[in-house]
Amino acid sequence: MRAIWSIVALLAAHSAASSAGMAQDWTVGAGFADFSNGLSQDGGILALEYHHVPFHNASGLEIGLGGALTVHGVGDLHLGVGLVGLAALGNNWFVEGSVMPGVFIERHARNDLGSAFEIRSLIAIGLRFASGGALSVAMTHKSNASTAPQNSGVNSLVLRWHLPIQR
Repeated sequence: MRAIWSIVALLAAHSAASSAGMAQDWTVGAGFADFSNGLSQDGGILALEYHHVPFHNASGLEIGLGGALTVHGVGDLHLGVGLVGLAALGNNWFVEGSVMPGVFIERHARNDLGSAFEIRSLIAIGLRFASGGALSVAMTHKSNASTAPQNSGVNSLVLRWHLPIQR
């Protein structure tokens, strides 16, 4: 757990030390995960995401690639890569969505989601600050989209801090 907080501190220091325009960002979050299976162990989560420079940017809609690592308090991990979309709402507010297929590794059998292949979807609303950083609240869902016989899923509520990477 200390390693994750060390990475967060390093990213924050890097972002604060940079001085040019924002092109991409790191997102750090903490929240709570609720497994659909009643036998599973719910608990806290930490999330780290990287959003690359958007490849589409028109009419207030940005679409790009991203990656996410989620660590559950009981030791479960999800690592995913996929698409991230961000739409400006006005007055520095935005809505964000992403779909990131990846691998889920449960530490305890009771947190098994049905397969190692799990897709994380996210919807968030946030506020961007003058510094380029932002704060958002996200809902996430992980499941295997019925690609396995079991598809119990896990939902999370996450408070996220967006750290711009300056270039």
